[in-house]
Amino acid sequence: MTQECEDLGTLQDQVLIFGGPYSNLAATRAIRAEARRLDIPPQRVICTGDLVAYCADASATTELIRDWGIPMVMGNCEESLAADASDCGCGFEEGSNCSLLSVQWYRYASAQLSATQKQWMGSLPRSLQFRLGGKSFRVVHGSVSRINEFIFASSDELHCDAELQRSNTDVVIGGHCGLPFGRTLTSGYWLNSGVIGMPANDSSRDGWYLLLTPQEHGIQARWQRLSYDAEASAHAMQAAGLDSPYATALLSGLWPSTDILPAQEKDQSGIAIDAATLNFCIGAN
Repeated sequence: MTQECEDLGTLQDQVLIFGGPYSNLAATRAIRAEARRLDIPPQRVICTGDLVAYCADASATTELIRDWGIPMVMGNCEESLAADASDCGCGFEEGSNCSLLSVQWYRYASAQLSATQKQWMGSLPRSLQFRLGGKSFRVVHGSVSRINEFIFASSDELHCDAELQRSNTDVVIGGHCGLPFGRTLTSGYWLNSGVIGMPANDSSRDGWYLLLTPQEHGIQARWQRLSYDAEASAHAMQAAGLDSPYATALLSGLWPSTDILPAQEKDQSGIAIDAATLNFCIGAN
């Protein structure tokens, strides 16, 4: 049975957050290795959902995450796969390139997963909450009120602030849009860790993750690139018959379609993201 919100309690040290493994086994292995390198235990590693999507290893990636035992929120892909829905529920406009491109990988992923794996996906919480450094956090997939809502850095500020207030927390951490960002709102902060299973449309093969580090005054939010063997993931897709534009995207660092992007994010396509421009401090109480 799905939980609306799981409470992780008060976390005492550095937290690693990532989204969108997207059936990319090599990237998921890389983020697990990174957590081990940083000596961050599974209890302080959080996934924002969409474990299964574009790439070739839906079942193996699911088992890696389950074995790792990290907290994870339900993404729209998990929601759809658990219900044996006819599509991924990503919120793409009907007839758009993103919608058409999703048909092949969604059917492939659904066929690859076992009934037990789908049942587990259906049991995931729709949000997680925790406290860190005197601040309260809510982790969601899309927005607080809708699992597949795209929230970008350029999204309407009043709407984002209303969603943040709906969470009754100081900070919301979302996923779904696939791009790393952080912004200060009237009522607090909205962050997106970025994803590991696809590039950030910036001409780099890297994925992205977020580190939250409590300090004497506030919490440092620091975005990091994740390098992994993207060629292995692209070859796995081709071997599985998923020789789609998403396999090309793993190597080019550019999305096959920008249908979902607002104008500001479209203008930034192909421009390398500078991690230093993302990082900031979440203020102390």
